Amino acid sequence: MSRDMIDYIDEMEKRREKVKMGGGEIRMEAQHDRGKGTARERIDLLVDEGSFVELNPFIEGRTGEGDLEAPGEGVVTGYAKIDGRQIFLFSQDFTVYGGALGEMHALKIAKVMDLAAENGSPIIGLNDSGGARIQEGVLSLDGYGHVFYRNSIYSGVIPQISVILGPCAGGAVYSPAITDFVFMVEKTSQMFITGPKVIESVTGATINSEELGGAKVHAKKSGNAHFTAPTEEEVLHQVRQLVSYLPSSFQEKAPILKSAEKQNDRIDEMLDIVPVETTKVYDVRNVVKSILDNGEFLEVQEDFAKNIVIGFGRIKGESIGIVANNPKMMAGGLDIDSSDKCSRFIRFCDCFNIPIITLEDVSGFIPGIQQEHGGIIRHGAKILYAYSEATVPKITVILRKAFGGAYVALNSKAIGADLVFSWPNAEIAVMGPGGAANIIFSKEIKESSNPDETRKQKIEEYRSRFANPYIAAGNGMIDDVIDPRDTRTVIAGSLEMLRKKKQQKPAKKHGNIPL
Repeated sequence: MSRDMIDYIDEMEKRREKVKMGGGEIRMEAQHDRGKGTARERIDLLVDEGSFVELNPFIEGRTGEGDLEAPGEGVVTGYAKIDGRQIFLFSQDFTVYGGALGEMHALKIAKVMDLAAENGSPIIGLNDSGGARIQEGVLSLDGYGHVFYRNSIYSGVIPQISVILGPCAGGAVYSPAITDFVFMVEKTSQMFITGPKVIESVTGATINSEELGGAKVHAKKSGNAHFTAPTEEEVLHQVRQLVSYLPSSFQEKAPILKSAEKQNDRIDEMLDIVPVETTKVYDVRNVVKSILDNGEFLEVQEDFAKNIVIGFGRIKGESIGIVANNPKMMAGGLDIDSSDKCSRFIRFCDCFNIPIITLEDVSGFIPGIQQEHGGIIRHGAKILYAYSEATVPKITVILRKAFGGAYVALNSKAIGADLVFSWPNAEIAVMGPGGAANIIFSKEIKESSNPDETRKQKIEEYRSRFANPYIAAGNGMIDDVIDPRDTRTVIAGSLEMLRKKKQQKPAKKHGNIPL
């Protein structure tokens, strides 16, 4: 008696169910005991309910004597929607071979990345893997190469987001490092090239996995993590937030949303947020939030290089990228880490047609032997390169001070700013009035009967003659001096005017940023 269609369907469903069970109930329970979700539970938390469509569930690796079964090849791939917009994703299954990457595991990831690029949609990777599948030898290393290659060639084509939800070691860390944003779960996720045991055997140093490559380490010290949260649920919610600010590809612009509530564009409290005295500290985040729709600001790398603040917000519903000096830390000066942080963010915004708003209050590049020997020249040059290269709308508002090379680097007119505005109290000069007066009037100060009083007078003289915004405005370096209370209004109007901006740079293969 021949089999009918129902028999074939039953067999298909049994096979599908086996794939869905991954490494089985015991291993799933072990995941839960570690405070971790399964590959499919994570997908359900990330995407719109019922929107996930799985691809290649029945792919199998090459099997040989002694090989274990690997349902789904240890990774779930497919497409879904976030807030109704299409995304592609993969989710590594730690219950199968510890999520280790093998030849066909890599093939599944590569195929879904190709589909994402071809369809102009973001790719999101949920990483939870022990590394290369040792049983497959060099085939697993080759598999990593195929993933790295796609991360590289699709950079700037579609947004690429990595979510680290467990261990990520060895070659596995390079894929997240190439992607645009890295999310980590505190006390659960780790990233490192060589683990604690290898480090101890080679160097003798003793350290545990969390201290070596945990979320806090990468958020505060290395800068490898852009976002962290205590739980997987919170991290995946952050991913959804980020996606809402981004276009699907370089060929689009981010969706313009209707503001949730009407907002008064004239901000009277702005007069109290920023002290007029240049030596007094304040948190620039208060300025940022006051000009954004409903005060909503998604800060990127919040705990790294705190002297500069970067992130996403909206003005009149339009997504923008914010770069802002923070005088609360290091007087808002620029150092090696802050240079790297803002340069890469600027380049990301430019890749994906997101206007860049720069809020400037900078004392200069941080001096010191450690900074000089660490390459502050090369790192600082990245800011100049990133702003000069960018063709998106670029608007600068000088809040209080802008000195020296840092003034030039932070989106000045000379390096391609579309519009530069200044508050009336701003000081714009080669250096601060105090330092300048000490140099220019050093003889008069020394010979004075009251050096302290003479110094004060000379500082004020320099400030009034050289360090006010009207000198720069008179030379066309500033487009207008504005009332601080009108900052949001001015930016909103400028964004509307620049919405159709098109700019062609000289033809070339690509530039050579000073990495």
